[in-house]
Amino acid sequence: MNLVEAIQTALANLAKHKLRSVLTMLGMIFGVGSVIAMLSIGGGAEKAALQAIDRLGIHNVLVKGKDIREEELREIRKKSLGVSLRDGEAIEEAVEGVDTVLPRVEIKTWKIQSSTTRTKAKVYGLSWKQPHVTVMPLQEGRFFDRFDEDEHAPVAVIGEAVKRDLFGFEPAVGRQIKVNDVWLNVIGVLAPADDSSNSVKDIPVTSSMRHIYMPFTTAVSKFDRDPLQSPLDELVVQLKPQGSTLVAASVIRPLLDRLHGGADDYELVVPEALLEQSRRTQRLFNIVMGSIAGISLLVGGIGIMNIMLASVLERTREIGVRRALGARPKDIRAQFVIESFAISFLGGIIGIILGLLLAKGVAAFAGWPTVVSIASIFLSTGVSFLVGWVSGIYPATRAASLDPIEALRYE
Repeated sequence: MNLVEAIQTALANLAKHKLRSVLTMLGMIFGVGSVIAMLSIGGGAEKAALQAIDRLGIHNVLVKGKDIREEELREIRKKSLGVSLRDGEAIEEAVEGVDTVLPRVEIKTWKIQSSTTRTKAKVYGLSWKQPHVTVMPLQEGRFFDRFDEDEHAPVAVIGEAVKRDLFGFEPAVGRQIKVNDVWLNVIGVLAPADDSSNSVKDIPVTSSMRHIYMPFTTAVSKFDRDPLQSPLDELVVQLKPQGSTLVAASVIRPLLDRLHGGADDYELVVPEALLEQSRRTQRLFNIVMGSIAGISLLVGGIGIMNIMLASVLERTREIGVRRALGARPKDIRAQFVIESFAISFLGGIIGIILGLLLAKGVAAFAGWPTVVSIASIFLSTGVSFLVGWVSGIYPATRAASLDPIEALRYE
């Protein structure tokens, strides 16, 4: 019997017992589907984390002011000014490998409007160098420059969602918006981004879609700030390409502890360390989820072996007839291995479809990002085919070793 005839015979035997064949495939279907779905969810989570960390800047160290209750803050302010420009100057002077230190201040708002409509957004004062250290692409206009900062210019760069709320689909550059009691000229619009907020190790990373940026000097000079608050909300410390953010952070912490009189009113965020931690967590997640899904494939393989052993038993007389008509042991062995492999192959194909549908369903209904990789498909189906082949070897060997005379006598 050649290979084509063996495949045709195997498929005919499977078709003869449709329900049993489908039930046997379920282990493969769910195993392959779950591997693809779980790895796609994990891949989506990793991609979202990487995007969030990229917004922070992989070569940056962030010094962020802490949110502290007013009663505690009054005591802390007796010995610490909080995050300030003085911290930035000290870091530039004392820490090796620092390229630049940029301030950021958040403005508390009660009104953001154009001449006709209102919206809600977060408003920040930034350095004109900010686009050099973090990803801030523009779709319209320009970012403010050194001249705007030196002149305390009343200009703003707005997020795409803010533009849509205030100006619809009309051009925004050249228009005016009012933040609290200050009118600002719109000079740029940020490119659309993911309209969501991510959190990386409890550090919130918000989308720029609902942000408004103005020169740092404008924010400080034209907007009031609570005296108890630290002068700055954040310092972005950018390292030179050869500098290590982990080493820099180890130097910055004791320096700031001295400047702040030991007050715990700031925190350091090192995106490079967050990235490595995120990758370790994701690898662990993939191993655990892959192991759980692999158990499904193993159970499916056991099911295939059981069914094939039962098939050998009920087809003992058929095996004896075939041997009597000249079939060799390897022909019998090939037939049962092909049947076992066919079950796992068909189950694997259906499992791929199920896994893709599950990934799309999770992305659509649960709102979780998913990324289906070719590697996950090849891994799950490869294991499925291997399990099907291995599961068929023992039943096939048992069938091939039957004595033809005893097989013919079997009732």
